[in-house]
Amino acid sequence: MSHHLSNFRLSDLRSCRPQIGLALFFLTACSLGSAATLCVNKTGTSGCKTTISAAVAAAAYRDTILVGSGTYKEQVTITNAVSLVAVNPLDPPVIDAKGLNNGVYVNGLAAAPGEGVLYVVIKGFEIKGANYEGILVVNGSDITIEGNHVHDNNKGLDLSSTPVTCPGIPAFETNEGSDCGEGIHLIGTNRSTIIHNESDHNSGGILITDETGPSDRNLVSSNFVHDNPYACGITMASHGPYPVPAVPFSKFSYGVFRNTVQSNESAHNGLGLPGAGAGVGIFAAVPGYASYENSVLNNDLHDNGLPGVTMHSHANFPTPLNPPYLNDNVIVGNHIHGNAADTADATTSGPTGINIFGVGGIHGTVISQNVFDDEAIDIAVNVPTGQFDAHFNNFSAASVGIANLAGGSITATENWWHCPGGPAGTGSACATVSGDLVGGPAPWLALPFAP
Repeated sequence: MSHHLSNFRLSDLRSCRPQIGLALFFLTACSLGSAATLCVNKTGTSGCKTTISAAVAAAAYRDTILVGSGTYKEQVTITNAVSLVAVNPLDPPVIDAKGLNNGVYVNGLAAAPGEGVLYVVIKGFEIKGANYEGILVVNGSDITIEGNHVHDNNKGLDLSSTPVTCPGIPAFETNEGSDCGEGIHLIGTNRSTIIHNESDHNSGGILITDETGPSDRNLVSSNFVHDNPYACGITMASHGPYPVPAVPFSKFSYGVFRNTVQSNESAHNGLGLPGAGAGVGIFAAVPGYASYENSVLNNDLHDNGLPGVTMHSHANFPTPLNPPYLNDNVIVGNHIHGNAADTADATTSGPTGINIFGVGGIHGTVISQNVFDDEAIDIAVNVPTGQFDAHFNNFSAASVGIANLAGGSITATENWWHCPGGPAGTGSACATVSGDLVGGPAPWLALPFAP
């Protein structure tokens, strides 16, 4: 059930003829009525600006800025609805943010609560060298980040400190000491799309968090996220509000929820330090934090420094504080192979496909139609209470298909245990069960699941 995403490279996105893309953008500009088209090139010819920042400053609501090839040594800060589009995707403009905080910063901090910056497009750029994120969006809605190559950012990361820190990162970016915010980072952002990007050699690849407000209903699709050494490939992590309120806050006030991570390849991430990062991470670490109802669908997750999908909740306290909320996440249709064991308090005994760890209860997790290869443990669940469904998965040969390490309730019927006889079958290829299954493993599949 491989999705063959390893064949995807950013160069594939640049195979379309530039004039077709330009025609579409001019047509879009005309359809908006008052929207105009501005241009940027290195020489300032034809009435164009010589910097992207100058064009952004001159642009009005819903204007399009066409950027010519060349290297632009600047941080581009956007506070209005504009579209930044590369003129020639075969020779993309480069934003070199060496010595600067970010490559592109969509800054909605000054907007009214719940509003933020709308309708920004960032398409077709190479973005590199920033101290922190290559692309940072704070308080945005309907943002499109498409077809960019974001690499070699997070230069401010201090690997010599213990723990690893990121000196000078803005105070509102809490819990970022170990990764400087990653290549692409959405904070307090909703209904936005990150599609067809390549994110590599940052500390981490793509991150969605909630320090300034909830991040919900975002789509992360068809990206190639690889070789980010110090964090996960793709992360949905609740970091809680900044500043921290004086009284306990509701999970519904902030949170990372109803986001979709679909059809990405996430590979070779989190290998720079032990236990640095997973293929996809879903985290709600401490009371009040919430990462729920997210979907991880049809991804190729392989050779990462933690399990392919890693879910963690590390602390739990009684009322009146709200416990961490990591419920109702869905993991469906992924190819998960060759990943590493989990570490620290969430340790697994061997390379693991999916690890779900919580000090408190986690409920409503659905794990279905995934294909596991080259893992010692395909699904590990270590929570004191909770309810989990695992059906129609194809487990690795000779693996522990499901390891229930604590008191969670797991129903696991209709899985392929790599042999017709199920986990009690004969032969060295059969996957096994460790711990109790409340439902299952019978009936099981006599042949691999085929969607």
